[in-house]
Amino acid sequence: MDTALLVAIITATASILSWVVSSIFSSWREKRKEKLEARLKFIDKQLEELYGPLAFLVHEGENSFKSIFKTNRKKWVSLKGDNPIPKEQLELWIFWVENDFFPRNEKIKHLLMEKTHLIEGAKVPDSHLQFMEHYNTWKLDHLRWKEDGVDYPFISRVNFPDEFNDEVLETFSLLKCEQNDFLDKIYNKKKKS
Repeated sequence: MDTALLVAIITATASILSWVVSSIFSSWREKRKEKLEARLKFIDKQLEELYGPLAFLVHEGENSFKSIFKTNRKKWVSLKGDNPIPKEQLELWIFWVENDFFPRNEKIKHLLMEKTHLIEGAKVPDSHLQFMEHYNTWKLDHLRWKEDGVDYPFISRVNFPDEFNDEVLETFSLLKCEQNDFLDKIYNKKKKS
């Protein structure tokens, strides 16, 4: 075989192999980029439609709950005790419940119900379900008191899940970090190109 022909065959084979390898890596990078962009798009949607609004409602609720105690100068347990709560404190509490807690909890409930598909993880966290039970039972007991005069202790039969606020704020924070990491990767790649 002629040396020139052999060199041409080797060069052509090397070129074809180089093109195939380059094509495979290019395809792999494109698929990886599509996955990153899809994850970023989903995170954006989670933050915009669920965890962002939930985080602000949780912060607002925590501040409001602290505020009622500053205003009332009584501990929450005063509603649970055998001693009746003074009328003016009960009226203030009921006003706060009807005009602050219930409307906010209703917004949280609707977010959780309507945006369940955006909840991070493989299942709905137990604290989310406990929140729903806390709010729904309280709201129904309150309505029965208001409409039918059925006595109740002016608090929910189901305790507020302590971990609910922490889980919402932690998930919001983790998603924001992940979003920022993706944006840094995308921005830095575009900047380098």
